[in-house]
This record gives sequence, structure tokens and C-alpha cells, in this order.
Amino acid sequence: AKDKTFFATLETDFDDTIGKIVVIPQDMGRVMLNLISNAFYAINEKDKSLQSKDGDITSTKATYEPTVKLKTNKLKDGILITVSDNGNGIPKHVLDKIFQPFFTTKPSGQGTGLGLSMSYDIITKGHGGNLKVQTREGEGTTFFVELPITM
Repeated sequence: AKDKTFFATLETDFDDTIGKIVVIPQDMGRVMLNLISNAFYAINEKDKSLQSKDGDITSTKATYEPTVKLKTNKLKDGILITVSDNGNGIPKHVLDKIFQPFFTTKPSGQGTGLGLSMSYDIITKGHGGNLKVQTREGEGTTFFVELPITM
């Protein structure tokens, strides 16, 4: 919202067969806001990195379309929510730290390092689910939120 020159696509694919599940709406809202905000941050950073220092746009930037995808699927015993981006991905050397409190890859003043830690706790401890990540440097990242269907 702060960068008026940045534009991105948000693609959604929602599974209509899911129905209702038991969650704490405010907590799930925090998780989704965090994952989507991080995805937009990642694609914005990649978009900015494709512009050279002298202001010229690289040929890659001309073909790069910053995109975040949000998808839901019904599973046998739960649901799966995926949040994907086509940003730069998460470097392998920090991948095992991203769910730790106060760890951030963002510059000072742009992140507290609490978003993914809080999201992990909400999903795993608060809702009995799983939060996983898959990333490829230079290509993007996908977060997988697995939630059980509780009666």
C-alpha cells in the first residue's frame, strides 16, 4: 500500500466443497494476512531487484508478472490452504529459522520477526494443524496450511 508504483496479481482458487470448519476467525485472519503480506513483500522485492541501479529495466523485469496465489482444497480429514508467490524464494541457509520468534529476513524496521512464528503457533498449537514451506531460490515460495476438520 505504501508503494503506489507496485502492481501485482492475486489469483484465487477456492474449493467450494469445503463447507464450514471450526477455527478461531481472528487468529486465522492474522495468519492469512501475515502469509499474504509476506508474499506481496517478496514479489515487490523481486520486482525492485529487476531494475538496474541506473534505472534501466532488465529484460527479465519486462516479462516478470508479480503474482500471489491463494488456493484451498478439501482433504480426506481436513483442508489445505496454500499461499504461493513468484518472488525470490527463501535462501536455504535461513530456511530452518523462519518459524523462530524474532527471526526476519527483512531489513531493520520492516519486520518484527514475529509473523511466521505467531502463525506457526496459531496453526499448530491453536488449531492442531501444520504449517509447512516449500521454496526455490529465484523462483518463489509456497506456504501450506493444513487444518483438521473437527466436529
